[in-house]
Amino acid sequence: MIIAGALVTSNDAGLSVPDWPTSFGSLYKIPHLVGGVRFEHTHRMIAQMAGLLTIILAIWTWRADKRRWMKYLGIGALGTVIAQGILGGLTVLFYLPPPISSAHAALAQTFFCLTVAIAIFTGPRWVEEVPQIEPDVHRPTLITLSLLSIFVLYVQLILGAMFRHHGMSWWPHVLNAPVVAIVLTWTAIRALSLYSTIEAVRRPAILLLALLITQLCLGFLAFLTRVSWGHDAVQPELPMVLSTVAHVAVGALLLATAVILAIQVWRHVPVSMEEPVTRRTHTPVPA
Repeated sequence: MIIAGALVTSNDAGLSVPDWPTSFGSLYKIPHLVGGVRFEHTHRMIAQMAGLLTIILAIWTWRADKRRWMKYLGIGALGTVIAQGILGGLTVLFYLPPPISSAHAALAQTFFCLTVAIAIFTGPRWVEEVPQIEPDVHRPTLITLSLLSIFVLYVQLILGAMFRHHGMSWWPHVLNAPVVAIVLTWTAIRALSLYSTIEAVRRPAILLLALLITQLCLGFLAFLTRVSWGHDAVQPELPMVLSTVAHVAVGALLLATAVILAIQVWRHVPVSMEEPVTRRTHTPVPA
């Protein structure tokens, strides 16, 4: 759904279907998928399927899962996808206003992360396996760094969405990229250097670094094709579309990986109340 939405924005197809919740006056009839209509209507069909699956997921968690917080998480995912659909409709009805369009893009990332979290919490490893506990005595703690990674990534995604939807210039998104890179590298290296024996922590930390490198390369490529080379393009060109959509997709994977790492750190690396022991050199006192 995120990729389909990125294709809509990158191809300037947001108003190709001018009405909502209908498509050219019909709720069920598939229009001729030509031009931008194929991107916008396909995005709507994928969103409808995502909404239907989320309804099933919410009902299933409410009836089958005994954990109360999981029931509410399923309801939260349903509420998020409903809000996402409403925001998507408002972008059409109000002719793509940047604040609503950016909120629509940001909420899509939130929904994606919620579904990833639900997948983890309902997986056999989470339910059946005993967590490998290794207390964290370092400051800042790894859970703090993991949450900070999610925060800076989410801010970066919002800045990118505002640029793509013409609500902000490109430079805040570009200037914040080094901050994101530093925080994510710090978090991943801390996890790998101290807790590499915990597979549930090691794997998302490695993936975080790999996706970060990929995302930086894609970001540079998207900047070249969209800002440097394509700023005066009459219509979106294929290199611009491909690089931008890939950049959005990997950004979503990067945020989801940071969420996975934070969840696993919270489970396996609890914060220790003990302060790390520091060695002091005592100067001998002369007799």
